This record gives sequence, C-alpha cells and structure tokens, in this order.
Amino acid sequence: MKKKVKLNRQDKKLQIAMLGHKRIPSREGGVEIVVEELATRMASLGYDVTCYNRKGHHIAGKEFDTFSNSTVYKDIKLKSVFTIDKKGMAAMSSSVFAAINVAFSKYDVVHFHAEGPCAMLWLPKLFGKHCVATIHGLDHQRDKWGKLASAYIMMGEKCAAKYADEIIVLSKGVQQYFKETYERETKFIPNGVRPPVLREANLIKEMFGLEKDSYILFLGRIVPEKGIRYLLEAYKQTKTDKKLVIAGGASDTDTFMSELKRIATGDERIIFTDFVQGVILDELYSNAYLYTLPSNLEGMPLSLLEAMSYGNCCIVSDIPECIDVVENKAIVFKKANIEDLRDKLQQACDDKNMVKRYKTKNVDYICNKYNWGDVVDKTIKLYEEMVKA
Repeated sequence: MKKKVKLNRQDKKLQIAMLGHKRIPSREGGVEIVVEELATRMASLGYDVTCYNRKGHHIAGKEFDTFSNSTVYKDIKLKSVFTIDKKGMAAMSSSVFAAINVAFSKYDVVHFHAEGPCAMLWLPKLFGKHCVATIHGLDHQRDKWGKLASAYIMMGEKCAAKYADEIIVLSKGVQQYFKETYERETKFIPNGVRPPVLREANLIKEMFGLEKDSYILFLGRIVPEKGIRYLLEAYKQTKTDKKLVIAGGASDTDTFMSELKRIATGDERIIFTDFVQGVILDELYSNAYLYTLPSNLEGMPLSLLEAMSYGNCCIVSDIPECIDVVENKAIVFKKANIEDLRDKLQQACDDKNMVKRYKTKNVDYICNKYNWGDVVDKTIKLYEEMVKA
C-alpha cells in the first residue's frame, strides 16, 4: 500500500474567492472585466478560483444571460448569491451574502473588488481569512448614488483601509488619497489590456449604418460622471458629417439615459446603441474615426486602454486618471469645458493627418505597457507573500 504524501503549504495552489463584481462572464463594467481577466488567468495556472455573481440582469439585460445558471466558466467556480434587484441595493445585498458565504468557506485569499462590497470585509477577516481589496475608483464620489448607498460605499472604503491585509489601487491619485486620508500604504497595480481583434464594419453597417472612419465613439457605462452631457452639447456644435455613437448600457441610471436622449433630440447624427459586447464591440473599436472619454471621474479607464489598443485617436478630459494612461499620445481637453471639447472635436474632424499621427502611436505603446500577464503575476505574488507572512 502506497503511503500518501502530504503536501507542504508552499506546494499547494491557493484557494481564492472574488466578490464585488456584478457577474462574470460580463462586460457590464470595468470591475467585471478585471475580475474575469484575473480569475480566468489564475485558474489556467492551476489556482482554485471561485467568483460570487449577483443574481439579476443588471446593465446588459436578460438576453446576455448565457452563463446565468452555470456553475463553472473556464475552470472558475461560479456561485450566485441572493440579490435585492433594486437601485442601490443590488451591490449591497449581494456583497453581504457573498461575505457570509466566504467567511464560512475554506479560502486562503478573499479578494474584494470596489469600495462598497468592502463594507463586509471585516467578516471573513474575523474568521481568519486573508483579505485583499482592489479600489477601482473612489465610488462614493459618483453622482448616481443616493445618501444611503453613498454612506455604505464610504463605510466600505473605511473598512478596507482598516481591515484589509493588502489594498490594490489602479491609479497614483487614489494611492495618494489613501495615504493622505488614512495613512494607509497601498500597492499600485494598474489594469491590463488584451490584444485587439480587428474587424471590418459588417454588423455595425447592417445595424447602425456605420462605415470605417464615419463616426466618433463613446463606449462605456451610461452614468453622469462619464461626461456624456458635455460630449453631446459639444458635438451638436461641431460642424461634421461624422456621426456620434454612444455605446453602453445604463447602470441604475435610466433617468439619466432619458435625459441624454432628450439632449440628442433633433440631431440625427447621434446614435445610441445600448449595451454591446463581442463582435459588435470589436467592430466599433476597429472602425472609429475618434474615440472620446470626457469623464469627470475615473478609476482606471479600461475602455480607454481598449480604444488605444485598437489604434484609435482619442480625445480625453484632463483628469489624472486619463492623463496617466495616454501620456502625450492623445488629444486632451479641459474637464467639463464644453467649448474646449467642441474645439478639439472640430480640430480632429478637420485635420485627418493629425488623427492619423495619433493612431500610429498607440497600439504597441499601450499593449506593451499594460499587460494582463504582468498584472496577474504581481497579484499572485501579493497573495502568496500575504499568506506566508
């Protein structure tokens, strides 16, 4: 009879839980993209990864519920947790029940994503779990939240600062914020970007009448802090036959979406596509004349990384989170300044050679600097050092 060999701690792959996202697989927001990239890559390396999904349809709608009843996705274990599917309550309720579950389960590392869910970080910590928090942005500053949700998010931020074994931040600005506000050291690990899948304008021509270089693209969540109001007002004053495509779904912000459509009324050049992913998303990135991100507030803008990886000329607001990504390889306007944004849009529409110069700068630069393999390696190293400590 063979004697069983007992593995030492260092011979075992870590058991990891992730929570705070809406669901994976999904492109409903930057948090979901980050969780999916980390989890799938860690699982492919042999780590035991479980992701706690919310129930409900969220931004994408039920037509995108391909994996809603699945328990495994690309070697990741999926668990759906009880969710109150109402504005401001979905994130709160799902993180409470996910935290209760992980507290009583056998995980080496519990990785919380976003500030709000961190309000429950103390519970698995109380039960001896090693806890990591990724702060994707200062969510309490977002316009869409009411007083109760904002208070809960702020509680999550404070809980992360006090109880998390390690905090990951995606921008130098947020790193400085935690140092000044809580005297808390954090680890700066920015997001990565996948190599682009370049496609011709087939589906988008059929669905929206879009040709190569015939439109300006905004792609992201439809929320007030993205600066879409300024974009619409600036674009309506721009003399161009290029269309403006607003691609994205509302995130607890149906009223805001209605407001944007009222602003766009009367300008037939403006197209709202609603939530997109897959081939349509690739086609939109691949064929845009310009990509614009006029945000007032960001964590680390994944859509901007993606747009640059496709070789797009980008127009962005001058907030640090955007400037840190684009450096000198994009057109920059003053945040919330409609006139400056209008002038930059007009200049880009009139000067095709300038746009072409920006396009040629971006692909190699962005894909080399922001690599998901490096992000995963740094995150796993952080896990293992934390568990050994």
